[in-house]
Amino acid sequence: MNLTSHVQELKKKHESLSEAVEKAQRSPSVDDLRIADMKKQKLRLKEEIARLTTT
Repeated sequence: MNLTSHVQELKKKHESLSEAVEKAQRSPSVDDLRIADMKKQKLRLKEEIARLTTT
């Protein structure tokens, strides 16, 4: 997998997590800790994307 396709895959995962977070926040049955975990994963993906695209 080359760098461009890897970054694209990370962006897809980030977008998917973003949608999952939004959906979870609208659902009162989802645990706040689960939402916080998804947000942390999303942030790690964003940082990885930034690291790979700035080098």
